Amino acid sequence: MSRVLIIGAGGVAAVTVKKCARLPEYFDEIYLASRTVSKCEALQQEVGIDHVKGVFAVDADDAKAVEALINDVNPDLVVNLALPYQDLPIMDACLATKTDYLDTANYEPKDVAKFEYSWQWAYQDKFKDAGIMALLGSGFDPGVTNVYTAYAAKHYFDEIHYLDIVDCNGGDHGQAFATNFNPEINIREITQRGRFWEDGEWKETDPLSVREDLDYQNIGVRASYLMFHEELESIVKHFPSLKRARFWMTFGDAYLNHLRVLEGIGMTSIEPVEFQGQQIVPLEFLKAVLPNPGSLAEGYTGMTCIGTYITGIKDGKEKTIFIYNNCDHAVCNEEVGAQAVSYTTGVPAMIGAMMMLQGKWHKPGVWNMEQFDPDPFMEELNKHGLPWHVLECDSSPFSK
Repeated sequence: MSRVLIIGAGGVAAVTVKKCARLPEYFDEIYLASRTVSKCEALQQEVGIDHVKGVFAVDADDAKAVEALINDVNPDLVVNLALPYQDLPIMDACLATKTDYLDTANYEPKDVAKFEYSWQWAYQDKFKDAGIMALLGSGFDPGVTNVYTAYAAKHYFDEIHYLDIVDCNGGDHGQAFATNFNPEINIREITQRGRFWEDGEWKETDPLSVREDLDYQNIGVRASYLMFHEELESIVKHFPSLKRARFWMTFGDAYLNHLRVLEGIGMTSIEPVEFQGQQIVPLEFLKAVLPNPGSLAEGYTGMTCIGTYITGIKDGKEKTIFIYNNCDHAVCNEEVGAQAVSYTTGVPAMIGAMMMLQGKWHKPGVWNMEQFDPDPFMEELNKHGLPWHVLECDSSPFSK
């Protein structure tokens, strides 16, 4: 018997809850908590009280409140699908209660648009001494892309040298401007400086200033822009043979034009301004007026293509492969009422939890996805809606 507490009730959490509920052999009891308990109640009604046994209101910024909730529920695992700002309070609560922990995105301080693993890696000895485990970044990117890298290193290469993670959303939601996950987190991520690993050091670029036009499987050519993404930080640490590691994401011209205007007039700022006698953060206000990502599923057409290009050496010869998944927005909506971006994060969160509860991935401490045997995770991806493919390439598609 296993008992899981899921914190968060947004689009990703909805997918994870529905997927967990279909696997009672691994998730006997599901408990759900969020700042807005009505969202939890709606999910409970949709999934069924026989699966979601209880719902709770909790302020995930408050470690003591989360600790009290964990003591009340007594779960085997806490799945954190709340905001990245809340990773550390939830980890503190798990440490105090000696409860295993999983998340999908690394910690980010609310007052600085910066994300890195240093804050969470600092918990390694504390979690190890407590005999509990934290699995970091069990989404798609980060998450599946880390596992792809480990799988390639295990089965296709003697040594890997170059890595390019690509994330293409080739879908159309019909909105003039909308983000596919939390607008505040999304815009903070893409407006900061780009960063990539090359020749043993981090190099920076101006935001979205480096572009490659890449041909994505079953989608076509899309403009792809170099960004920093957290999985690069852990992958280069755990695969020291890498000479270069980069991350690319696609954006259409209309999206970028809207973003530049919003940025130009200060609407993407995280610095508070005074408005009608009170302090507001422009980006938080923008989030309030943009479409809820969870509302985009109905009528969303097209698909995503997310994967990893890897070049390295096998038996003394250089080779390149591309491991990827295509995910169809309409198919996701039909299955769980979600668009593909929520689906591609919510399913790996469920699989990561399954790996921990089964004991296939379990050891005390704080770990990233690529530090475990990739094979059982890759097998579950094929079973639960995210089938993957390996394409052997004549050469890398990148111009430089």
